Amino acid sequence: MTAWRTDRLYEDIAAGRPATVGQRAWLAASVIAGAVHLTTAALCGWGLWLLVTGNTPLRCLGAAVLGLVVLLRPRLGRTPRGEGVLDRAEAPALYGLADRVAAEVGAGPVDVIRVDGAFNASMGAVGLRRRSVLTLGLPLWEVLGEQERIALLGHEFGHRVNGDHRQGLWLGSAIHALAHWHDLTRPRGHYRDAVGLELLFQLTDLLLAVLLGGVARLLLALLRLLDRLTSRAGQQAEYHADTLAARTASTGAARRLLRTLLLGQAVETAAARARAELQSRPRASRRGPQHAPAAPSTRPATTPEAFWERLRDQAADVPALEHERLLRRSALERGAVDPTHPPTHLRLALLDRGPELPAAVTTTPAETAAIAAELAPHRVRIARTLLAG
Repeated sequence: MTAWRTDRLYEDIAAGRPATVGQRAWLAASVIAGAVHLTTAALCGWGLWLLVTGNTPLRCLGAAVLGLVVLLRPRLGRTPRGEGVLDRAEAPALYGLADRVAAEVGAGPVDVIRVDGAFNASMGAVGLRRRSVLTLGLPLWEVLGEQERIALLGHEFGHRVNGDHRQGLWLGSAIHALAHWHDLTRPRGHYRDAVGLELLFQLTDLLLAVLLGGVARLLLALLRLLDRLTSRAGQQAEYHADTLAARTASTGAARRLLRTLLLGQAVETAAARARAELQSRPRASRRGPQHAPAAPSTRPATTPEAFWERLRDQAADVPALEHERLLRRSALERGAVDPTHPPTHLRLALLDRGPELPAAVTTTPAETAAIAAELAPHRVRIARTLLAG
């Protein structure tokens, strides 16, 4: 989305003018999505027809076509299981808070909550039943205050009610399928450095580039066209999610959440320093006192809890001037959390122009402690993973 269109959208929303997406844009995006799904369906039908009616060579071709369909099929995602996933019986306090936030923004209860090691959070839908999956990055969760965490939940649940059709089954699966097709049509050249095979694989890469280069460029053009057709609605949905976050946790909490999101680099630096400190310590001192050297290091051990404390301290110690510098840089570079979001300074500016809303959802100290206890095993595992690099 161009800077001019981004600014125009912000001005429309700030002025209270309808920022609706043109029917032609949505029609064009739906037609492209339909063409993607129709291509997959046509290939599937052709492959089945060859298998049923063809002779042996044609049946082999049909099997190959069906194999291609498997590669090209839309990825609807699967309900996550295993490591990082919390079920309701395991984390009743966290699910209870999530359900309260969901009810406040008008969304249904979340189906699955999972945690990972990213400085981020997301809400998605998987499978034909479109089961909702809330992913919380613990590095972000840990550096947030209680109300900022509620604002984060409010923003993510807001995506379920903000009308962003890019997250829907029809358009969302088509976008993901096109991205997968584009990835498949790009020659890799993983083996071009293999001994004695450099020339062979360079020739293979050249042949694939000639045969598939045009297809890859066409798919990339379609992806860019879809982004252009839907980016206005996507950014509008982000602004709406910010409004719901402010309504749920207070305007001040939503504002602090956005400012914290600018601290991703500082948190990553703190994690890298903790990892370097651990790796620079004598190996014997990491095994425990029974293996300690005669003159043990006086440097404190880098434990999982110390790791999270360091991240929280790093975020809390960022001075106000540094916050302002990051915000000014965001405005100059038109920086955003990712390309699908509006620039962070515009999101903050829109909150500043709105009313100062009080918190609709709060937590008690007992609830906060219960959530921390539910996340404790995952905090240890993810801290160890991040420290290991």
